[in-house]
Amino acid sequence: MADILSILSSGYTTKVPTTSTKYVAVDPALYKGNWSGTYANKKTFEIDVSQISGFRAQVKYSSAGTVKYQQVLIKDGGFRIGDTKFALAGANKATIKNAVTDPVTNSTFLDTAQALRKA
Repeated sequence: MADILSILSSGYTTKVPTTSTKYVAVDPALYKGNWSGTYANKKTFEIDVSQISGFRAQVKYSSAGTVKYQQVLIKDGGFRIGDTKFALAGANKATIKNAVTDPVTNSTFLDTAQALRKA
């Protein structure tokens, strides 16, 4: 019984890693708009970024019948919506990384694509 309690207590003392940078206000012009692209498997996606205030924004992600709405926190040039990471990669360009679980093998892989902002 003592072994179980010591294992449980050690789990509570483990420190969660944090980043040293702070959230700061971003330039809305860098993020706001409609971003779109295509993954390697030919599935398209769209990311709509709106209502940017400080370092917060409203985001809608849609791809292959999946639609997610979320308020996100922008930090270090990007944000995360669900299993998808958005990172600025230049003027009107972004890198999108999406964690996908294969239903057949139950393995997870990272699907990476480039997104362009529509004018």
